[in-house]
Amino acid sequence: MNRLPNLDPLRFLLATFVLLFHIPQLCKNQGLPYFDAAPIFHRGVEAVYMFFTLSGFLIIRLIYVEKMKDIFSIRNFYVRRMLRIFPLYYLIVIFGFVFYHLILPWLNIPFNNNYNLSEGILLCVFFLPNVFSYIYAPGGILEILWSIGIEEQFYLFIAPLLFYMHKSRILLALALLLGAYFMLFHLDIIWYLKKFSFVYFFLFFGGIIAILEEEKKLEFLKKSKIIPILICILTALYFLTDIFIFDILWQRNLTTGVLFGLFIHSLSFNNHTLEITNKLINHLGKISYGIYMYHAIAMNVVVFLFLKLNLTASIANSLTILLINASTFVLTIIFAHISYTYFEKYFLKKKTKFRQ
Repeated sequence: MNRLPNLDPLRFLLATFVLLFHIPQLCKNQGLPYFDAAPIFHRGVEAVYMFFTLSGFLIIRLIYVEKMKDIFSIRNFYVRRMLRIFPLYYLIVIFGFVFYHLILPWLNIPFNNNYNLSEGILLCVFFLPNVFSYIYAPGGILEILWSIGIEEQFYLFIAPLLFYMHKSRILLALALLLGAYFMLFHLDIIWYLKKFSFVYFFLFFGGIIAILEEEKKLEFLKKSKIIPILICILTALYFLTDIFIFDILWQRNLTTGVLFGLFIHSLSFNNHTLEITNKLINHLGKISYGIYMYHAIAMNVVVFLFLKLNLTASIANSLTILLINASTFVLTIIFAHISYTYFEKYFLKKKTKFRQ
């Protein structure tokens, strides 16, 4: 399948929102100057939700297209996912436990590991980092893995489900699953779904939008000049203002899922959307997985240096904030680029053997 336009730049933008969300939090915890007065600094979770919607959009679209051609292979699907996700995921898992259990004690930096090491490792190895993060708050490097766990859990059941389902019933089945799960998620009696952030419905939203596109049911959006622009404006307002703050959770999640799904469709399929062809921006999008996975490590390095060297003593607060943000951003990009070029690419090249 051809690579859809504008989605790599979107990935980079979303990863940037996550950085802007986490940097002030760490600085505040360590007593360093920080700035988070604008809504954009509080949209990290929402950025992850759009990542989920995008993943559902791409993965379910891929499965659906292969089903239509009668070439879908569960084996190939899982091998491709493993080659993309596993190497970096497990690298960060290993580093995270080493960091909190060996490196911090060696540096005489106090940190409370309030969990059994074997239990923590098992939860992360078997893709339940969202449960691990909520119960124990094991530290930022390990806590950010919660979102990877959600995606992997979703892949475990969506591929077999669609494999054994007749292709003419996929859209209806996904719509029914979305409706049923969305309702169950928001029932107080099933509290653990919210507690551990099992927000699979965002992936369902993305997948349904993708199938509607493949079945030519969204042609009115592609022909319209106004609706896609309106969707993009609303999405910008979602991240840059507080107008989409809801008191009722199900209203917020419904609005978010629908808006994000339509926004991704507008970027990738609308005939009136400009395509971003800048090589640097697209490359940053390609390494966005690494940007997300390494940013907590980069933050800890930068904050440690500022504290160790006492740099804030001779620098104004505004300049300190700027330097911390810029240094973290640059260091994260360096880590992600090196990882993508010299580590991840080795596994990504092998994916071609498992494509139809």
